[in-house]
Amino acid sequence: QVQLVESGGGLVQPGGSLRLSCAASGFTISSYNMIWIRQAPGKGLEWVSHINSRSTNPYYTDSVKGRFTISRDDAKNTVYLQMNSLKPEDTAMYYCAKSAGAGYDFWGQGTQVTVSS
Repeated sequence: QVQLVESGGGLVQPGGSLRLSCAASGFTISSYNMIWIRQAPGKGLEWVSHINSRSTNPYYTDSVKGRFTISRDDAKNTVYLQMNSLKPEDTAMYYCAKSAGAGYDFWGQGTQVTVSS
């Protein structure tokens, strides 16, 4: 069955970096767009970034442009989110998701990112 397992979150000081990983199983990520979504405490879901199957024209929400980089390793069936220059407002649970049409149909359990001094 489809599984997505996120890892790499943690507590980091403002200005720090983290690299999130999303290991997929039960399907081949090379056939799908892959998405990172986050949910900050008390807020709704925010579409952070996505990458298409050809790794062209990745999308980033305005608040993370220039700081976050999405990538994929099809051989490892894994998607990454490199997060640099982290800010307190980046604090959230981060989920990766498998695309389905204009949305997504499967997502993982999430990994917590906390940016605080």
